[in-house]
Amino acid sequence: MARTTERRWTGWTLPAALLLVLACGGKDQPAPAAGAAGGAAAPASDLTPWEMEHGIGPVKEPLALGPVEHELAEDGEKLFETKCTACHKLDQRYVGPPLGGIAEKVKPEFVMNMMLNPQEMYTRHPVVKKLLAEYMTQMPNQGLTVDEARAVLEYLRTTTAPPATP
Repeated sequence: MARTTERRWTGWTLPAALLLVLACGGKDQPAPAAGAAGGAAAPASDLTPWEMEHGIGPVKEPLALGPVEHELAEDGEKLFETKCTACHKLDQRYVGPPLGGIAEKVKPEFVMNMMLNPQEMYTRHPVVKKLLAEYMTQMPNQGLTVDEARAVLEYLRTTTAPPATP
């Protein structure tokens, strides 16, 4: 008689895993068709091309990012230290993926939607599902506001990617 094991997942694993996978080359993946914000569903998914590239959540329009806003980044660093460092480091795999340089690898809207809507991201987004399988831990919803997530994004824009491991 085969024995099955039930595995329980915590709320922060998948989002962390998604960010790791994306940190390992998310920008090198082919982009969905241009102008598809409300377009047809992506292949093998119920998500639109916009959602595939920018994530599922409240950020539904492109962010107009200019030079780094240093005051906002300082606020974001404080939030990151309070809410994120239990699971994320900038330069190494921890409970979740390293986040240094993540803003250079994935769309800023994706990063914000991951912070603001982790539950739906890990249940519906195929890349985030793969991260859950890799990290086996789901990112919990930290209850960030859109403004707080924007501040954390601004801080992440100031970080650099960890060196590649041989």
